[in-house]
Amino acid sequence: MRDHGGPGDVFLADCPARLAVEVIADKWSVVVVYGLSQGPRRHGELIELIGGISKKMLTQTLRRLQRYGLVDRQAYAEVPLRVEYTLTELGQSLIDPIDTLTRWAENHGEALLVAESAPE
Repeated sequence: MRDHGGPGDVFLADCPARLAVEVIADKWSVVVVYGLSQGPRRHGELIELIGGISKKMLTQTLRRLQRYGLVDRQAYAEVPLRVEYTLTELGQSLIDPIDTLTRWAENHGEALLVAESAPE
């Protein structure tokens, strides 16, 4: 039987690893991080890139990712105000795992749809 109590144990409610999983497992977090993987983007560019996300949800997701140190927000003193979002070093460290997850999703997405529509 596995000992649940060491550092990085996602089974513990107060484990930092569990918090990390919760932050990136949010519906939009991975998509937004992946959208920023090619470089800085403005809010409107992300809206155009990410199908199905509302402006409000994008704003909330970006703020959450900022709060956890994955995204940086840079406002430029221009008229009109220009704001760009970029990945921090910590955010960049998610790109390889997201690439792996994306490849898995592309390879198995159809199987998930088939399983979902199968009679119980």
